[in-house]
Amino acid sequence: MNHVKLVTAALACSFLAGCSPGGSGDHPPPPGKTVFDPLKSDLDRARGVQQLTDQAAARERAAIDADGRDPGTDARAAASASTP
Repeated sequence: MNHVKLVTAALACSFLAGCSPGGSGDHPPPPGKTVFDPLKSDLDRARGVQQLTDQAAARERAAIDADGRDPGTDARAAASASTP
């Protein structure tokens, strides 16, 4: 019966020592290239294009707001002036 207690205590100690955090200090190296790298680069490129498009639209809106008139107003005014 004494052997059972000894074996149980030894197993418990080895289990606790094996599962303790920070015991080994070996960290796996960061992953190298993966099969998703081309997809990630395509997404990054698409985000860059979208950002450029958004910036161009914001500049255009600012120019229209600074001008103070609707871009289609001149065309409508010219069309109504030419009709008898």
